[in-house]
Amino acid sequence: MSHSHTDVSDQVSNEACPITEVLDHVAGKWSIGILVAAAHRPVRFTELERTITGISRRMLTLNLRKLERDGLLIRTVYPTVPPKVEYSLTPMARELHATLTGLVGWAERHRADITTARATYDAATASAPDAHADPGRR
Repeated sequence: MSHSHTDVSDQVSNEACPITEVLDHVAGKWSIGILVAAAHRPVRFTELERTITGISRRMLTLNLRKLERDGLLIRTVYPTVPPKVEYSLTPMARELHATLTGLVGWAERHRADITTARATYDAATASAPDAHADPGRR
């Protein structure tokens, strides 16, 4: 392999690693739900627990900590009895929410196109199963 090819591979890997790491954190189903729930106002733990269908208390706690650690959530503790804790989005998370809103809009606009493409692909592979075989396995 040439030295210049190695440089390009290293550059792509170095750029892709942070992207993959960030997407792993913010693109998870629970993280997106939390960010969407907290987008318009600060929310409490129990509100999040009720809003995000199917999430366990432990998973919610882990995801809140992860998002706070990543600088996407601000955790505010009020000195009351019992303690009141609210979570709100940071400016960085607000920007991310705007991006997610665009992605949701794209998904809604292209849902039918994707369904049609899948049906076409499935029909083609059903009639000619070897046509889409992995070239490395031939």
